Amino acid sequence: MTLGTPPSEAETDAWHDVIAAAHLQDVPASVPEPGRTETAGKLRVQSPNARMLHLVSAAPDGSYDGVATLLLFTEESNRHTAFLDALVVRPEARRRGVGAALWGAIRAELTADGRSSVSTMLEVGGAGEAFVDGLGFGKVLPLAWYVQRVREADAELPAARLPDGYRFADWDGVVPDALADEFARAHDVMRDAPAGGLDERTPRWDAERVRGAARLIDDRGGILLTSVVLAEADGTGAESIAAYSELVLRDPSHTRALQYDTVVVPEHRGRGLGRAVKRHLLSTLAERHPGVREISTSVADDNAPMLAVNAALGYRRERPAGIFQAKL
Repeated sequence: MTLGTPPSEAETDAWHDVIAAAHLQDVPASVPEPGRTETAGKLRVQSPNARMLHLVSAAPDGSYDGVATLLLFTEESNRHTAFLDALVVRPEARRRGVGAALWGAIRAELTADGRSSVSTMLEVGGAGEAFVDGLGFGKVLPLAWYVQRVREADAELPAARLPDGYRFADWDGVVPDALADEFARAHDVMRDAPAGGLDERTPRWDAERVRGAARLIDDRGGILLTSVVLAEADGTGAESIAAYSELVLRDPSHTRALQYDTVVVPEHRGRGLGRAVKRHLLSTLAERHPGVREISTSVADDNAPMLAVNAALGYRRERPAGIFQAKL
């Protein structure tokens, strides 16, 4: 069955119980479990670029044996594909057909909506990979999770330094209006990031899209921190964004932040700006959110430049993962 819109507090609690129980079973103990604020936000606030379907398998006592979330992209460039954000079965309810039933409902929705592929992100070697192996999914983008210890790195690494002609700027949440177009242009650089054989296409970024992405994090109860490197004004008198980095706390109580994009605009590469902006943002996080102990990030195995930057900043490999995809 599908959740209410919006879901009740009881529905949210029942959903979160499944997520938390599966997390303890499937993920290393070093990885903090999702907070309820994060769960509630994802259930109650729709993505601006996808239709979200939340499915549950309910037990007779009203609890949930399994949950699933499907994102059906609404932008024209990705109307052919979808993303399976979650398909989770409570550990004690596994091998009883719960996952198969949820997948059957998802598959029917994908077919009815004319989707030709679906992708998902999974832990390598875990229960999720074993489940999808028989459903036609294959790994199209190998990657891994890396972790940086905030206090140790902030104390041990040299302070961030920029070449002449550059300066740092920071903000919380939505980008300032004066930088919105420049920020969108810098975001668009992510279109050249390694994507393996993924069927999903990276849409063009514009000012409204970057604002919408930031509002989604805020509306779901999270915190977004952004640092940018500004290049000195050109003949027009306007500064340009040469690099940026983003950190997210999906739940303000979390002790582990998520590293989102770090990008250096092509014409400014080779000057150490990627490492500098990540180092600067690390200091900002340590000062403003002292309860955060770690930063976690996922990096594609073939993204050598970012792997080198992260290694220089003290990130250590934690566990393998991957983007898996099935053609329908």
